[in-house]
Amino acid sequence: MAEQDKPLLIKRYASRRLYNTETSDYVTLEDIAGFIREGREVQIVDLKTGDDLTRQYLLQIIAEHESRGENVLPVNVLNDLVRSYMVPGGGVMPQFLQTSFDMLRESQSKMMENMSAINPMAKMPGFEAMKAQQEAFLKAMTGGFGGAGWTGGAQEEEKSGSGGEDLDAIKKQLAELQEKLSRMK
Repeated sequence: MAEQDKPLLIKRYASRRLYNTETSDYVTLEDIAGFIREGREVQIVDLKTGDDLTRQYLLQIIAEHESRGENVLPVNVLNDLVRSYMVPGGGVMPQFLQTSFDMLRESQSKMMENMSAINPMAKMPGFEAMKAQQEAFLKAMTGGFGGAGWTGGAQEEEKSGSGGEDLDAIKKQLAELQEKLSRMK
């Protein structure tokens, strides 16, 4: 198994400090959020008891971002989450959320594949490097939602039937980005 495929092990000491076992240094919650945005899975365990604390710390990261005004979860979604805790067995909310995020990742991946397939510049030397930069940019802009990029196209296209307009806008943006990149050389 590749190093990036296995979860990054973070140990919590009795002092509540968090220790990155790969780099042998202490990390903050913001560091852990950065690892996750970069696509790493993390596992946080209590050094003394061995308890898995990952869920607790991930919820804390989300709460801190939400409290700073980085609102991702609308109030009605938060209300539904709280209500789901009142249903015996958790109701359908956990499965619904998991399925929704799986679909989001899949649509992001398909979007990136489609952008590569329709792009005449895909055969140019250096295109793969540029594509990797675009994917990193799109990932950063979408807050690192697991997948490889932007999410709007595929789902909106199914609903509205106006996929051609969205595709034309994407092609135009891609051409503008490519022109800027060629000027930078």
